[in-house]
Amino acid sequence: MNDYLTAIFLGIVEGLTEFIPVSSTGHLILATELSGADPSEWAMFNVVIQLGAILAVVYQYWGTFWSAGMGVLRREREGLMFARNILLGFLPSAVIGFTLYENFEAMLGNPGIVPWALIAGGIAIIVIERLAKPREDGQGVADLSLTKVLAVGFAQCLAMVPGVSRSGATIMGALAMGINRKTAAEFSFFLAVPTMVGATTLEMATKYDQLMAGATRVGWDEIAIGFVVSFIVALFVIRAFVAFVSRNGFTPFGWYRIVAGTAALLWLGIV
Repeated sequence: MNDYLTAIFLGIVEGLTEFIPVSSTGHLILATELSGADPSEWAMFNVVIQLGAILAVVYQYWGTFWSAGMGVLRREREGLMFARNILLGFLPSAVIGFTLYENFEAMLGNPGIVPWALIAGGIAIIVIERLAKPREDGQGVADLSLTKVLAVGFAQCLAMVPGVSRSGATIMGALAMGINRKTAAEFSFFLAVPTMVGATTLEMATKYDQLMAGATRVGWDEIAIGFVVSFIVALFVIRAFVAFVSRNGFTPFGWYRIVAGTAALLWLGIV
């Protein structure tokens, strides 16, 4: 597969998987292996194109972000609480991710971790969906307590292990804390913005010299293609996801993860 087709393929995978609880990083690692590309050459690409999917959140929820921003400037309670909850939810992953960056970076090159994480995460989703008692009222992101916000923030840190799923960890953490499905999904979307911007900034800072010096075959044109493709695909996924889980819950994603993880174990020859 040539580099442009690989960029399109990985962009589609990223857009499809970033906001559903199946692990976009895990799928990107496996998709890179499937495409025959060198994982070390495409590692930064796989991080940077996530910004395309994140831009889809900003586009889809522009009114929410604008209202929250204006609320902060006017010192209105709802805007301030929304901003507080997003920033505090992001804080644990920012501190742990920066501190242990090299450890987690090393895991990105090991596809053998992904199938086990997919299976374990799938089981966790099914169990939490069955046992959790989410509130079914109109509680929104700005209404969440500090305890719940920090709990979801620490749950997000689990996603630093490839295959765990950032959205899966945050959504299941939210459900376990009694947050309703719609708010859990939207809080996960909103947390993705500072989290992925931070992760991409760190990745670019550590590998910028390599990219500018042409030390990797993956250049700005492939990154641009992957960015645009992931944005377009993620936009459709975001619009359908909340409606889907409101009707069907998250259990179908749990079963998908178990099947996908088992297939990956067989494909990689691990079992």
